[in-house]
Amino acid sequence: MGSSAHLLQSPEWGEFKSRFGWRAHLVTASDCWAQVLFRKVALGYTVAYIPKGPVGSGWDRLWPAVDALCRQNRAVFLQVEPDFFEPAPAEIDLRWFNDFVIEPHTIQPRRTVLVDLRADEADLLAAMKQKTRYNIRLAEKKGVRVSQSNDLEAFYALTQITGARDRFAVHSFAYYKTVFDLFAPKGQCFLLVAVHDDKPLAALMLFVLDERAWYFYGASDDESRNLMPTYLLQWEAMKLAKAKGAVSYDLWGVPDEDEEVLEREFMNRSDGLWGVYRFKRGFGGEIKRSAPAYIKVYNRWLYQLYLWMRRGKADGDAAG
Repeated sequence: MGSSAHLLQSPEWGEFKSRFGWRAHLVTASDCWAQVLFRKVALGYTVAYIPKGPVGSGWDRLWPAVDALCRQNRAVFLQVEPDFFEPAPAEIDLRWFNDFVIEPHTIQPRRTVLVDLRADEADLLAAMKQKTRYNIRLAEKKGVRVSQSNDLEAFYALTQITGARDRFAVHSFAYYKTVFDLFAPKGQCFLLVAVHDDKPLAALMLFVLDERAWYFYGASDDESRNLMPTYLLQWEAMKLAKAKGAVSYDLWGVPDEDEEVLEREFMNRSDGLWGVYRFKRGFGGEIKRSAPAYIKVYNRWLYQLYLWMRRGKADGDAAG
């Protein structure tokens, strides 16, 4: 669904990441292009990353320039996470990755819930779980209202509450402000806030680029969850995305398990992304799994050191 490039390949995303330790380089060849991100690691080396790209066809014509750029920037490795769902479409020529190894660990979540927005609003509601529809109507009945806002301070305050409640790290205020300031003036980012009696209860950032929309960042308070503001908030975000011309709405990130496992376990699990799956499954989307990461290694010893350090960090996270 949708023919547009992914948001993570947009110039605005490259500019955004450049404010937080990365350098963005655009490589083009004929009708194909890729935004390559570089981050310094140590001793003058970098890691290279192509998120949700390349874009277009003829990737083989692009590769020599990408390879040269990585060598010029002393990349330890290049990680590519292509923008397609499994199985790979017939038009994707995976021979481009002949010199790569497949890496199951991806930076972006591999599995998501994707809602087709081409249906009318009545059919979109009908496709949702009954409990989700009920909660949307309950929020409306209780007087929750959703509107667009520029109040990033209120949004950030809610992220602090959510992070403490659900035990996950949140970005800095500067991070959210920067992404909003870069995308909102171009009509690509919208901050939606659910309010009751003038009090913000929940908020999210909706991103729209051409025919595609994404829910990346969201938060809610602790005291008013019985008013179900997050359900109405998502529904209003879907309607806004549809009004802006999007044909798909990506709820962005659920546990990387087969649907059978997700449906069997979601009532018993709350770790990791299991809690958000319980919420996101209700909106009537289809579970999709994106391509794995493909890794081109330029310095084998430093890459092994990187893997060792990453495993250590994962073990530490699991322990604490």
